[in-house]
Amino acid sequence: MDQNVLNALAEITREKNIDKAIIIESLEAGLQSAARKKLGAEANIDARVDAQTGSMVVEQVKTVVAEVDDPDTDIALEEAQIEFGDEVELGDEVRWELPLEEFGRNAILVAKQILVQKVREAERAQIFEEYKDRVNEIIVGTVQQVDRGNVLVNLGRTEALMPYREQIRGEKLHQGKTIRAFITEVLDSAKGPQVILSRSHPGFLKALFEQEVPEIQEGIVQIRAVAREPGTRSKIAVTSNDDRVDPVGSCVGMKGSRVQAVTRELAGERVDIVPWSQEPSLLIGRALSPAIVSSIILDRDRKEATVVVADDQLSKAIGKEGKNVRLAAKLTEWKIDLVSSREHSIRQRVTAEMSMKLSEMEGVDERLLVMLEAHGILTIDDLAGRTLERLTAIEGLDEEAADGLLATAQVTRAELAKMIEKTIAEELAQEAASDRPLFDEEALAEGEDSGPHDEAAGPEAEALPAGDIFANFPEAEPGEEAQEEKKVDPFGDGGQDG
Repeated sequence: MDQNVLNALAEITREKNIDKAIIIESLEAGLQSAARKKLGAEANIDARVDAQTGSMVVEQVKTVVAEVDDPDTDIALEEAQIEFGDEVELGDEVRWELPLEEFGRNAILVAKQILVQKVREAERAQIFEEYKDRVNEIIVGTVQQVDRGNVLVNLGRTEALMPYREQIRGEKLHQGKTIRAFITEVLDSAKGPQVILSRSHPGFLKALFEQEVPEIQEGIVQIRAVAREPGTRSKIAVTSNDDRVDPVGSCVGMKGSRVQAVTRELAGERVDIVPWSQEPSLLIGRALSPAIVSSIILDRDRKEATVVVADDQLSKAIGKEGKNVRLAAKLTEWKIDLVSSREHSIRQRVTAEMSMKLSEMEGVDERLLVMLEAHGILTIDDLAGRTLERLTAIEGLDEEAADGLLATAQVTRAELAKMIEKTIAEELAQEAASDRPLFDEEALAEGEDSGPHDEAAGPEAEALPAGDIFANFPEAEPGEEAQEEKKVDPFGDGGQDG
């Protein structure tokens, strides 16, 4: 029997990968519960299992007292002396062994349940301890089940959950497929540890590069920022601690082998790699690649950047469905406002033309203007951005006057902004209209379908009036023909060579 106990303990230890001492402790707890099932819930039971021999001893323990209060834990002195001898004294503990075969079937079932429960709890605790330290790591598992969009992944000792929101859109995961995923968190729930996986987390992209690029593993190259739109496009910013090592080249690899390996794992997701910079303007310009940036205007307090690009670069900067500029904003953590060179020049000119001086604002006389300028308030924007407390701190300006002045400044600023934006929109619309093609292709197509040369149209068909064909020609300005001739002159000297 003892050998059978040892074999059973060894098998549980091997299958569950749990320390043998924990198994023995669980077995002892089960034996104690079985004894209390037979003798009473308050009985004082001592159970011991020898790890070397497999022998099990269960004893009931009572305290020798003069007067018995609880028969489950106390024994009278006279009775103890009769049972154990005259040397027994008050306060001693006496114990006697309980034969296991007398426990009965129900008690043994209780012992078994306790043992199974304790082993399960120990296994859960061990799994939690194992995986809680592996958060932000990549793990390999097998798809076990796909249920309502969520994926159960078999990790060997436990199952992990990959919620629908953590999956790459469009990626097909079927039962039995081996996948790599990123551990985002480990929850210690009542049902056991719950490992949460992700393939859409930015950390997954970073961890994949860490596996593929030896320079990152060695600490030479660092990934400073990551931005992802899972399944479509991502951007990472990298830097090098060694001037001799190109961080972008290290991540791309020979003939793009390293970045291609990452792309294949991410279901074809395109990855842009840009050099990191502490200077926001440099980083923003690089993050917007492949577009070429003309200039960047930074508002460091608001962390907002106005990026000016040439008209033919605007679509590149925005990207398909706005992905490029959106990823650049995530990567740099700056709000990016993209404008074309044409729009920027119009905006600057209109803003300058429609700007209003502080002295022109209603309610600001010469005396008040001097007071405001003395406190660093030089423009309407300065005034509208001040708090009421700061304005009332100005000597000679009471709360009522300050409140009225602040309200007027804020309304004036808002109205000016509306007027400026409206004027800009109108000028942009006019410029867009002036860029229309010289021929209205739709009108010409209609004319071809209904013209006199279309025999199938019949005698009632009308020809397109000749004047309509030339309706979209702009009127020539004086001297325009001469200007056009000068533009096409390749030599710039009237056509003379040399």
